[in-house]
Amino acid sequence: MNKPKPLISAILNLNLHPKPLFSNPIHLMALTQTRITHSDPPQNDAEDDVLCSNPEQTQEEQPSSHSLDETPSFVGSPGKYLTGVSRFERAWAHWTKLGRPKLIVAPMVDNSELPFRMLCRKYGAEAAYTPMLHSRIFNENPKYRSEEFTTCKEDRPLFVQFCANDPDILLEAARRVESHCDYVDINLGCPQRIARRGYYGAFLMDNLPLVKSLVEKLALNLNVPVSCKIRVFPKLEDTLKYAKMLEDAGCSLLAVHGRTRDEKDGKKFRADWNAIKAVKNELRIPVLANGNIRHMDDVRNCLEEMGADGVLSAETLLENPALFAGFRTSNWVVDNEKDSIDGKLDQADLVVQYLKLCEKYPVPWRMIRSHVHKMLGDWFRVQPQVREELNAQSRLTLEFLYGLVDQLRELGVRVPLHQKDDASATGNLAEVIGI
Repeated sequence: MNKPKPLISAILNLNLHPKPLFSNPIHLMALTQTRITHSDPPQNDAEDDVLCSNPEQTQEEQPSSHSLDETPSFVGSPGKYLTGVSRFERAWAHWTKLGRPKLIVAPMVDNSELPFRMLCRKYGAEAAYTPMLHSRIFNENPKYRSEEFTTCKEDRPLFVQFCANDPDILLEAARRVESHCDYVDINLGCPQRIARRGYYGAFLMDNLPLVKSLVEKLALNLNVPVSCKIRVFPKLEDTLKYAKMLEDAGCSLLAVHGRTRDEKDGKKFRADWNAIKAVKNELRIPVLANGNIRHMDDVRNCLEEMGADGVLSAETLLENPALFAGFRTSNWVVDNEKDSIDGKLDQADLVVQYLKLCEKYPVPWRMIRSHVHKMLGDWFRVQPQVREELNAQSRLTLEFLYGLVDQLRELGVRVPLHQKDDASATGNLAEVIGI
């Protein structure tokens, strides 16, 4: 998926209808009771960087937000997740307190934002990561903080993920959010070119002393645990040494993407579950598996065969946010038609629910545009002229997007999501994930 140019440029140039259950959003900037406005127009036609908003919301209706810019007050002594042998017990006690979530929304740049996380949670996700946040820009730029990280009280358990290559800068960013999340996560797995240029993500695998210093800095100074997300080395023994080093440095939870730094194409390269299993067997902290999760059969197999403590999904959730509720897209039922039934839910339904969440929790239009393209990709292949209408819109509105869904329906397009017609399989899965 093409990354939105405005955000990449900023990083490089700065050295079922939804149920009204969710509370007011928390923005990472002190917002007042006044309505969100956009008096400063975007430059260089960066319309997709403008926040969407509900034009009918009055000043009195505007939700109040909690300030996350103030220095958090520490509870207890810093570094409690690093000192002593009992840190492993603390790591597990914390994970258990959160309910040992097994179905988790992976971090996705510009795509695992608050409205999408809440949509996935509605359909079975038990925890979620924020998009990767650039630690230096996060500290320096109030606008970046307020737009790129929002949350609400129902948005838990929550991992806030940062990329970084400087321990002090990372700690400053982490302290801004630690009282509003359950883990501060370090991105050690991004394999993209921008991560190479910025010297973060998977490209820190070439500098393990720096990686160790990042983990230790957070583990010694935060009151929430530090987690890490990594990719594997080509050699298993290197991966195991890497994972053990992270654990020894104070990492309390490790998510392992079973592909190497060079294996960027998830459709071309299968994730190595055996490597994840080896890491799980080596460590004494919770280990999550990332890769090859296309439907709930994969979830069950991963949990059973790998012994992972949870699974992360990214690309599949973008197309089908109802994955964890047992729904699957048609491309995963072609060879198994007799076992699948129409789930009475489709991606257009999910788009409408997502848009309603965006009304409640405004996010930049570029994120909304990306999600609409992903969720309606199969529909656009049937009616490509509707996709062209979307692409032609330099300035989106919610009204236009609702109308686009209506247009697809009026054209007779419907691509249903499917569920397995297999009660025993559902029961087995419930037993595996502990529900």
